Amino acid sequence: MHTAYLVNLISRLPDSPGIYKYYDKEKNLIYIGKAKSLKKRVSSYFNKQQYENRKTAVMVSKIADIQFTLVETEIDALLLENSLIKKYQPKFNINLKDDKTYPFICIKKEKFPRIFYTRNHIKDGSEYFGPYANGTMMHAILDTIKALYPLRTCNLSLTEANIKSNKFKTCLEFDIGNCKAPCAGLVSEDEYYQNIKQIKNILRGNLAEVNQHLKKHMIEAAENLKFEQAAQYKKKLDVLDNYQNKSTIVTGIPNDVDVFSIVSDEKFAFVNYLKLSNGMIIQTQTFEIKKKLDELNDELLSFAIAEVREAYHSTSREIIVPFELDWKDEHIEITVPKAGEKKKLLDLSMKNAMYYKKEKLSQYEALNPELKTERILETMKQDLRLKELPRHIECFDNSNLQGTNPVSACVVFRDAKPSKKDYRIFNVKTVEGPNDFATMEEVVYRRYKRMQDEGQPLPDLIVIDGGKGQLSSAVESMKKVGIYGKVPVMGIAKRLEELYYPDDELPLYIDKKSETLKVIQQIRDEAHRFGITRHRNRRDKNTLQTELEQIEGIGPETAKMLLAELRSVKKIRETKLEEMANIVGNAKAKLVWDYFNSM
Repeated sequence: MHTAYLVNLISRLPDSPGIYKYYDKEKNLIYIGKAKSLKKRVSSYFNKQQYENRKTAVMVSKIADIQFTLVETEIDALLLENSLIKKYQPKFNINLKDDKTYPFICIKKEKFPRIFYTRNHIKDGSEYFGPYANGTMMHAILDTIKALYPLRTCNLSLTEANIKSNKFKTCLEFDIGNCKAPCAGLVSEDEYYQNIKQIKNILRGNLAEVNQHLKKHMIEAAENLKFEQAAQYKKKLDVLDNYQNKSTIVTGIPNDVDVFSIVSDEKFAFVNYLKLSNGMIIQTQTFEIKKKLDELNDELLSFAIAEVREAYHSTSREIIVPFELDWKDEHIEITVPKAGEKKKLLDLSMKNAMYYKKEKLSQYEALNPELKTERILETMKQDLRLKELPRHIECFDNSNLQGTNPVSACVVFRDAKPSKKDYRIFNVKTVEGPNDFATMEEVVYRRYKRMQDEGQPLPDLIVIDGGKGQLSSAVESMKKVGIYGKVPVMGIAKRLEELYYPDDELPLYIDKKSETLKVIQQIRDEAHRFGITRHRNRRDKNTLQTELEQIEGIGPETAKMLLAELRSVKKIRETKLEEMANIVGNAKAKLVWDYFNSM
């Protein structure tokens, strides 16, 4: 029950955009949220339906006070929410996981600027490009810049007075062609800044202008018969072309664009970001978000967009996303592409997010194997339309050879793994000849009648190896013992790996690469292997017993005694007469020993 104070406060909330803050009884800020309508959004937390979500119920139970701030638009609410979450980091709010300090490329604010990478973003008037999540890409850019435009790397104070007084001498960097020695006055400030201008174009992804600039100088040098200089410009064009081909993806989209995609599961979400400038992808990064309150994808993506755009200082007027977002901004166009180059970009972003998710989950599951088990069981529950996780699965498979020695195997999987101590083999008692349907009906009845009589827990799923006929037979037995409708049952047909349910005429097809189908196939194959092995053992044993009975003077009881002790023909043949006599007596031992040793 919530206090009269809270009920009264909620009733007076305005129907306007804003952010709301929840506090507990110790006045700790526990949650910050945004809303298009504060009244509707906050009220929704206190509806009974919300208590179906355990995490939300825990948070709501701790709310002792609510504060709110009105804003003009939805985007203002989104940005304010993002800013406050980063400042206060409330317990129940999500955060973008980003443990690293990513590097920037800095153009230092100084006379004859240096260009270098740094992890410290200092507000000193310098220009920063980045951050770069991919270090390889960042160094490739710096290498390209170095090859195109020799710049100084020293930290000398290049004042006009120092240069005119010849205070500095050229160094090794000048001798090997990596610097044009502005310290010694060998390059003008204007020429140096022209190079800086082209470098900024490269960092912004505007390679077309850099390309035109280099081509212009190459043509001018060639026209003036400065072929060596023209060759140097041609070499720089080749460097630029190589960088463009290897380090960027070129599209036909001329404007600056941000691309976001998201994939998620029950506990985590992964948001990929691509930054396009002048038709090229110049930055990319994937973020991990740990869910706190089972947030929906549109909430998570909206949160990520606000934080990422701020972190990357993005001013792009267009954002490409996979679905409509519940906010608008007159200065930003939200695009959900269905085809064309923008759709290809979105697909590329989604591919990166899915790959990142796969890699992260693999890491988590390697450290915590139980997480993989839970994920597989949850996937099976969804794929197979089950109400409960299939922790306990049993599978039946019949085995006979031309109607002889029929057996049926029952194998058990617990938490998606074989539980061999629970395997059972059934020697068919009531069926004559090769009748799979009747055999299945007998063994399913015997299995679950006994489990009920002994008070054993029933499985969460029963799998029948076979098509509709075997499945129908299993269903008849389940009805007889009163468990049909209580335990899900399905059949798997061998040829096309089709899954059948008793009440569905059409089969259920599951992705051939899915973990669900792999588990079902594994349990089916294990049942087949176990049944065949036991069937062969029984057949061989019966064949040997028949052969022993063919020995004159040896009857069924003597044959059973020998087989019980010695198991195989090889063992009987190798057994000494005295040892065999201890089992069946001297006379009969002599008959058997003579039979095998005279062959």
